[in-house]
Amino acid sequence: MPRRLAAQFRTGTAFGLAMLVMVPAAGQESADLLIRGGTIYTGSAEPFTGEVAIRGDRIIYVGPKARLRAARTIEAKGLVVAPGFVDPHAHVEEMLQASDPAERLVLPFLLQGVTTAFIGNDGGGEIDVGRVLASAQTRPVGINYATYTGFGTIRQRVIGEAKRAPSPQELGQMQALVASAMCQGAIGLSTGLFYAPQSFSKTDEVVALAAEAGKRGGFYDSHIRDESSYTVGLLAAIDEEIEIARAAHIPAHVSHIKALGVDVQGQAPAVIARIAAARAAGLNITASQYPWSASGSSMVASLVPLWAQDGGRKAMLARFNDPAQATRLRTDMAENMRKRGGPTKLLITEGAERNRTLAKVAVATKTDPITAAIAVIRVGDPGVISFNQSEADIAAFMRQPWVMTDSDASPGHPRVYGSFARKYAKYVVADHVLTLREMIERSSSLTADTFGLTGRGHLKAGAFADVVVFDPRRYAPRATYQQPTELAVGVQTVLVNGVLAVDGGKLTGRAAGRALPHRPPAGTCP
Repeated sequence: MPRRLAAQFRTGTAFGLAMLVMVPAAGQESADLLIRGGTIYTGSAEPFTGEVAIRGDRIIYVGPKARLRAARTIEAKGLVVAPGFVDPHAHVEEMLQASDPAERLVLPFLLQGVTTAFIGNDGGGEIDVGRVLASAQTRPVGINYATYTGFGTIRQRVIGEAKRAPSPQELGQMQALVASAMCQGAIGLSTGLFYAPQSFSKTDEVVALAAEAGKRGGFYDSHIRDESSYTVGLLAAIDEEIEIARAAHIPAHVSHIKALGVDVQGQAPAVIARIAAARAAGLNITASQYPWSASGSSMVASLVPLWAQDGGRKAMLARFNDPAQATRLRTDMAENMRKRGGPTKLLITEGAERNRTLAKVAVATKTDPITAAIAVIRVGDPGVISFNQSEADIAAFMRQPWVMTDSDASPGHPRVYGSFARKYAKYVVADHVLTLREMIERSSSLTADTFGLTGRGHLKAGAFADVVVFDPRRYAPRATYQQPTELAVGVQTVLVNGVLAVDGGKLTGRAAGRALPHRPPAGTCP
């Protein structure tokens, strides 16, 4: 174990332990499970060596010595015991609602210690939130989940793919859909303002819908309008996020915060300064981040200009076939490719060209990269990985106390299988950007506390027994950009609501996850 980490494993002071001891109440002389001898990170205190006792779905004791009888004891000497990790931006909707029970366990997350995830991000959340949440009752899942309703889903239903503002009647209809979704249990409203047709909206339209979520105690989560220099620019997009929070009276969250592309690398300090100033002024602005230097999106979103996406895929393909628009289209696509670092920086992750860069596709087809990209897009819209961030920016964002861990889990990218493990292995052990305690808290308690997940994200008496036990010498990702579906290693035990989901490093097959509906304040719903 690295010397720097070993220092974090020393037993805390007597005072600190006294503050952590949770004495079991009368009648709690026995436990279902005792985790003994591990280094405990509670989510809010210095680590110490001790025990965690669990009965049913709850933790009943956290401290140096439980003095309880337990039906089973897990020896955790030399291991880290922490709250189950919480991922606020995870595209695992299909896994959670799959017909295959094994897929619904969300194995890639469990084997990293992730016990709770948010879905419906980037504006893609469903309108029928009640159905999404009720699904866990008939199709058991391996992890807990909360869901957003999506601005994109709502706008598309009411307006379609058109590049225009809503009429007053349409705006009212969209507001009503947000209100209904919130009253069904949505945690808030998500947007993906970078993506068409959401990108066709103006700020006041977004504010009007976000305010409906804010009235009902919800959160505004956004893939901001521009993480690069595509339209308004990174700094202006951050300013818009802050304005939405202010005008809609809602906590705002910047998902997968980054400075994407050659034009904005190095702007992390300016972004941080803007958010810090807004927070100092009383606005609740937070962010999350995946620990990878490559982003993941689609070929269309990465290269095709927004004007060419107006009206949807059919209209876009018609523009590809229009000689009068060909020069403008190719020029704009080339500029977008430049912003992402060129064709060697775009790795295709799906379809016939999987695991080849756009540059290699162009060579293989004896064409230029833009012609090759258009040919690929005519067939479909494959996922692409874009190598476009600097490590200096990543570290600057990661060090902020209001930046939590996310995965932005989407197929074809190793972040599905390795984000939390990579944050530990690279940014705690290798690069020393964070301490182990900081990594754990920004992956658990910070997220749970920020989004009001009562009873989650902490190891303490009365909390839900979502727990991860991992080996600090082995915990690491195996997924790579070329082999993105390799499972992480080093997690020994995972409990979800007190049920062993991972035991001895192996999946048990038990699905104990729960849907976590948001409860709006009294009087805000019919």
